[in-house]
Amino acid sequence: MAFLSFLFAFFYSLSSLIILCHAIDRIKNGESIQDGETLVSSEEIFELGFFNPENSTLRYVGIRYHKIPGQPVIWVANRDRPISNRNGSFKIGEDGNLIITDGNGNSIWSSNQNISNNNTVAILENSGTLKLSSDNEELWESFEHPTDTFLPNMKVRASLSAGEQRVFTSWKSATDPSPGNFTMGIDPSGAPQILIWKNSTRRWRSGYWDGQIFTGVPNMTILANIRYGFKFVMDFMTYTPSNSSDLMRFHIRWDGYEEQLKWNVEKNEWDVMQTQPANDCELYNFCGSFGVCKESSNPKCKCLDGFSPRHPDEWMKGNWSGGCVRTAELQCQRNTTNGGNDGFKELSCNKLPDFAVVRTGVSLESCQEMCLSNCSCNAFAVVQNIGCMIWNGDLIDIQDFGIPRIVMHLRLADSEFDGKKLSAAVIALIVVAGVIFVALFVLLIWGLQRRLKVSPAAISASLMRKSEKPFFDKSKSKEYSTEMSGPADLFIDGSPVNGPDLPLYNFNSVVAATNNFSEENKLGQGGFGHVYKGKLPGGEEIAVKRLSKISGQGLQEFKNEIILIAKLQHRNLVRLLGCCIEGEEKMLLYEYMPNKSLDGFLFDSAKQALLDWKTRFDIIEGIARGLLYLHRDSRLRIIHRDLKASNILLDEEMNPKISDFGMARIFGGNQNELNTNRVVGTYGYMSPEYAMEGLFSVKSDVYSFGVLLLEIVSGRRNTSFRSTIHVSLIAYAWELWRENRTMELVDLSIRDSCNESEVLKCIHVGMLCVQDSAVHRPTMSAVLLMLETNSPTLPLPRQPTYTSTRTSIDTSEIFPEGQEIQEISSGTDNVRELSSSSVGLISGSRINGTKKKI
Repeated sequence: MAFLSFLFAFFYSLSSLIILCHAIDRIKNGESIQDGETLVSSEEIFELGFFNPENSTLRYVGIRYHKIPGQPVIWVANRDRPISNRNGSFKIGEDGNLIITDGNGNSIWSSNQNISNNNTVAILENSGTLKLSSDNEELWESFEHPTDTFLPNMKVRASLSAGEQRVFTSWKSATDPSPGNFTMGIDPSGAPQILIWKNSTRRWRSGYWDGQIFTGVPNMTILANIRYGFKFVMDFMTYTPSNSSDLMRFHIRWDGYEEQLKWNVEKNEWDVMQTQPANDCELYNFCGSFGVCKESSNPKCKCLDGFSPRHPDEWMKGNWSGGCVRTAELQCQRNTTNGGNDGFKELSCNKLPDFAVVRTGVSLESCQEMCLSNCSCNAFAVVQNIGCMIWNGDLIDIQDFGIPRIVMHLRLADSEFDGKKLSAAVIALIVVAGVIFVALFVLLIWGLQRRLKVSPAAISASLMRKSEKPFFDKSKSKEYSTEMSGPADLFIDGSPVNGPDLPLYNFNSVVAATNNFSEENKLGQGGFGHVYKGKLPGGEEIAVKRLSKISGQGLQEFKNEIILIAKLQHRNLVRLLGCCIEGEEKMLLYEYMPNKSLDGFLFDSAKQALLDWKTRFDIIEGIARGLLYLHRDSRLRIIHRDLKASNILLDEEMNPKISDFGMARIFGGNQNELNTNRVVGTYGYMSPEYAMEGLFSVKSDVYSFGVLLLEIVSGRRNTSFRSTIHVSLIAYAWELWRENRTMELVDLSIRDSCNESEVLKCIHVGMLCVQDSAVHRPTMSAVLLMLETNSPTLPLPRQPTYTSTRTSIDTSEIFPEGQEIQEISSGTDNVRELSSSSVGLISGSRINGTKKKI
């Protein structure tokens, strides 16, 4: 009996100890939290308790992150009435309200609700909110009384009837939680937009919400809204992250800047996703009334068309706050009836002016009429998901990101258009002059025919040939053999390459499209030269690859792309729109990819979250289909030879498109493998037989695809392991595969939300593709079948030995990562002198020519 009593006492004590070890997330009526004690949410994400800011002895009650270093504070109760000692108490009072008392029992702060039943309980939830309730009736919560921080799942009122909602108030300083000078909230008038105020003055605004994005935030696209996750429902704004496990917060800093932060588990620190205002142009009305700000321009401010600086001297000095005024009055503003009716000029604006009046269900024509009928109306726009927007009064806080998105119609006096119109008399004069010129030309041809007895067509062709400039300067480039059979024919090596699928553009039109190859239009550069963004007269956006005149690289690649890609059409291949070849100028015009290249998302910690698993899997499948088309289904059988993340471009819907065919090779119908004395490509993506022996085939592309697939799954470059014991991503993946820890390879940003079976299948396929022997690798048709089959039976991969050894030589000094190298190779023997271990170490360097001896 005594033994049973002992056991009972032991287990009772043990259970009590276990209860004490668990975090307490709630207090009931009559219970309290003393200074030094805390409430901790059930998943131990947040805690509530007393704290003092850095370099201060004053005590506040606040909610903080429980385990994150520094414990950032997200909510403060008694921010304007701190306690000067450590004798404070946080509890539920006799009236059922939450209260804070000092050491003398004086009430410092209260939830201040009318509560009929004092049987209340306060719970700190995992979302970060503190809720007070009674009998399942919610009475009060901290989310409805925020301080300076906005958290996911918090609701912010955005009701037009309620007016401006200044919900968040900054700290007074970095170490003083008392209310500061800056507030942040929602202005629901017109269309909702987020604002930051300094006292009563607007400091920054997000631009209007169009149902998907805030149109005035430069980096916020419809795709990015997946990441931002803002929604307006029932007069409330909420935010939901794409990954529910991510810790994210928005807060208004004491100095007036709003930050979006995401906790980086790997780095053990907060990543700053965005800061607003991010530059001068984002400061409210930086250029004054009727001024437009463009951060990439110099000067940043300019007046709208039809307007000039109000204070020209100050404007020239860089003081743009005075804004601009009309150069010609509107018809309704003039005292005379002379002059024509006002007109509208279309302008591309990204952040539309503030204080719009919105009318829904109004057509473009009706919206224009509404503006014309009101003398104070200066502009209008019809925006999808918002409606007819009209601006009465000054146009303020306009910003241009350089990305055409929204058209605003600016109202101008008729005289502003006069200089751009031709009178009927001028038009008639031009027509008459043209007729006379044609008549004289016909007489000239007739006279030559009589004298020389040669057909008019032959003479006309002769005159045209004499007046034409050749597309190539043969004296300066022997790479090309060109023949001209007319102004629109281009021959390379005796074969015509242009036609309906590949039009020729003249140099002047490309100059105009790229704004004279301006720096602001520059997208990137490589050993071949630069790539610029352009816009054709019809509005189509293009990317222009311009071969550098002084570059020793790229001539062969340029020629290769013209010959190859013009004959290829597939949704997963970048489309070549045309070319421009005049004198020494050689350019290729491609469709513009707004999301640029895959590596810009995949290896950027700030953008990885945009690539959820579904997007990554779709990209993998798209690349596989593109390669299959090149290897099997196109009119030409093509080996790409430089497949890598930077050569995968993404359109606005994140569809992948294979680009850069400068190093591609055409295979004959009966060819399976070729040997080259010019090894080109990027180490880390090269198959062993190609890197060391110059042998390439379709299986070389399969190897590159396998490396790329593993990079997409892991979010890490193959080269990021260069200084580790694993040497490469392939070696690391094999080790995890062998130890049944394959899921550890998956990018942390998608590991908890991905389809595990699909991920494991992709890694398995990737390991099959990177096998040392080309014979053992699958074809792209087999790869695509494996990817698209729900439950495929896959063969086991063989261990890759290509990257399993290392060398003591620091080859990064010889071939720095990303550097392009070109030499003329004398054969494949030199290639073989580069050991496999060295190849593994210098992966990532792009090679165009033979390798130096190591």
